Amino acid sequence: MGKKVKKESASSCKETFEPLPIELKSPATVMLLLSSPEEEVLVKACEAIYKFAERGDENEVAPLGLGALEPLCQLINHNNKLVKHITRHHEDTVVHEFATLCLVSLSVDFTCKVQIFDNKGLPSLIQLLSSPDPDVAKNTVETIFNLVQDYPCRQAVHELGGIPPLLELLKSDFPVIQQLALKTLANVTTDKDTRTTFREVQGFEKLMDFLCNEVNVCKGRGDFSDLHVEALQVLANCVGESESVHLIHQGGGLTRLMQFVLTPSGPEVQSSAVKCISRVAQNSETRKLLHEQDVEKTLVELLSVEGDIVKMSACHAVAAMSLHLASKDSFRDLGGIRVLVQLLGSESSALREAAVQALCNLTKGSRINAFAVYEAGGHEILVQQLHDSCPMMVVHTAATLANMAEQEVIRCSIVSQGAAQALVEPLKSVNPEILVPATLCLAALVCNAEARAELNSAGGLPLLVNLLCSSHKEVRQNACWAVSVCASDESIALEMCKIGALELLQEINQSVNRRSKFSELALARLLDANLSIKYSLTGYLTSTDITSDGFYDAGKLRAGQKALTLEELSKQPVNRHQPIIAVNTASEKGKWTEDDKYKDEDNQKAQLDSATQRSWMMMCDASLQSLVTKATKSILPLNDKSEQYTALARLVSQAMGGPVEMDKLHEFPWELHLSELKFALQSNVVPIGMICKGIYCHRAILFKYLADRIGVSCTLVRGEYNRAWNEVLIFKGPPSVPGCSPQPCRYIVDLMHQPGSLLKANSRAAIQYQTI
Repeated sequence: MGKKVKKESASSCKETFEPLPIELKSPATVMLLLSSPEEEVLVKACEAIYKFAERGDENEVAPLGLGALEPLCQLINHNNKLVKHITRHHEDTVVHEFATLCLVSLSVDFTCKVQIFDNKGLPSLIQLLSSPDPDVAKNTVETIFNLVQDYPCRQAVHELGGIPPLLELLKSDFPVIQQLALKTLANVTTDKDTRTTFREVQGFEKLMDFLCNEVNVCKGRGDFSDLHVEALQVLANCVGESESVHLIHQGGGLTRLMQFVLTPSGPEVQSSAVKCISRVAQNSETRKLLHEQDVEKTLVELLSVEGDIVKMSACHAVAAMSLHLASKDSFRDLGGIRVLVQLLGSESSALREAAVQALCNLTKGSRINAFAVYEAGGHEILVQQLHDSCPMMVVHTAATLANMAEQEVIRCSIVSQGAAQALVEPLKSVNPEILVPATLCLAALVCNAEARAELNSAGGLPLLVNLLCSSHKEVRQNACWAVSVCASDESIALEMCKIGALELLQEINQSVNRRSKFSELALARLLDANLSIKYSLTGYLTSTDITSDGFYDAGKLRAGQKALTLEELSKQPVNRHQPIIAVNTASEKGKWTEDDKYKDEDNQKAQLDSATQRSWMMMCDASLQSLVTKATKSILPLNDKSEQYTALARLVSQAMGGPVEMDKLHEFPWELHLSELKFALQSNVVPIGMICKGIYCHRAILFKYLADRIGVSCTLVRGEYNRAWNEVLIFKGPPSVPGCSPQPCRYIVDLMHQPGSLLKANSRAAIQYQTI
């Protein structure tokens, strides 16, 4: 029975189905054949799908909708163990070849990539990287390259152990396979974990072997420098971390890299090698390692080679290495700065930009290097480059000039080349990347009076003031710094106040988020240059705030209220408000002369009659000039400070109506007197020398002005309800006690009730004088 069964079985196996030729026209039917157990059918089905997908983008996507990906992913790992004959093994390879060939076409589509990944196609593909068949290997690595354009696949290649077989493909005899492997490695090594694995499997060493064995690799196959460019890209990814660089350095990798840089090769390869050095130089620790390898000498040599592409890469490397202090000196000593200045004249805009970036870093924090650029004539070319249309050129140029302008001799030369005017155009930009160095450069240059005048005449002040409103913190701070420097010029400060700088700075300083030391300094400097506005805004002038002709008191300035100039105030119609008290002793020939009776009624009438025919700005306050002369002659010779303050107080009191008892202050007709002056002058502006009846606020201003003219220190403080006073410092102490120096004591000067009395600050008498 057993033998019979065996015989029947054997007889059954010998029976074969006659070949059935079928002509298929529907892609869906071909998809069904992918599940066939016959290798020959599978091969033909895969070949048909590949040819179909190759015809266009729509055909590539069509098999996806028909469910081709799942069987194809299974076929790339196809292996029929029942087939033992050599020809049958060959058919397995053919199946792999056509299956992977189909996947190459499909993997360029994003949706297909997702399905290949979801159907576990990547593990099988990684296994096929080691296939002895070059066509299978080529198709496989190309498919993987397409897949790793997306991060999940990139990470999966590392996790599934794909790095070692990819490195092994570098030994292939086929450049196309090597190139695809390098492109894939360049992509996957952008991931930090992958770089760690790459380092652990000696990836750097294998790539260096690949690069340094150029003759053996390329022998008899022509120029394959593009492979070296791809390999250097992988290296550049791997040398961006200090840990990797240290391990590479310990194995002699940096030395080999430096040798490769100097090895004669094509410009593109040499440029890529220098880019690797630039990548190493991104870290402070690794810059030190490169410095120990004398990288500066190599880079300076490369700045003079033929070909802009290598020079440009060398400039970028110099810029990176210049962040290392010792390298700054090395580049200068090796003549690198002079070469870089020469490159500023290149016809290539990209090379000029790279050169100026290197100079920017070389001059930052190095006065010697800045002077070296100046000696090479670099400042002249740099000023011209501020007109360049390339944004990054302007960025690096402005930053370099800012570095150089810290030295006065260089700053004057830069200004003489028209740098302030050249910066006006960059100030119009809305790009913070341009505005940051432009405003910084401007702040450095406007220390020079010529630069301030040039900026003003070129219309740069409104642009600068507008930048105070910038939402970019650094731009706003640099603009504040530039404004504070410009404010050292009184006329420029006045111009900035006219265009709203004062109001903007007040608003900024009221903001918790935008206020800074820069904005506070800018406001303080602007007020220091315009004491009239400072007094109106703050109600306080220090002893170092020296009043002069043109000072005026327009009353207390409310928050947000625009500060008007004296010219603007003088043009307003006469109103019922308190007058603007103005100070002016500028004399004009043929105008009022004074005798000792400088305020008799006839003389005052003459001043009023003359004032009706001229604007106040044209008037000379002869009475005030007479007071200055008297103070100079009678008070300045006094040796004791207390005597000087007392005498000056009595002079002021006498000029403004004499002593007034406190309980009779309401009987003092100062308001009527000032109204009459305003009516007679037909102006809200009243010269202080014309006031014959003045109270606290008027006398305090006159005292401050006269004290400043004769060099006697005092403050001016505004109180409430027309109160104002002057505070002085008097040094008092026991002169006979050894080792004891006189101590300063603060006093309030009485100008109203007992003129000349010095009231100790915070005493009952002083407080009574200061308040109602």
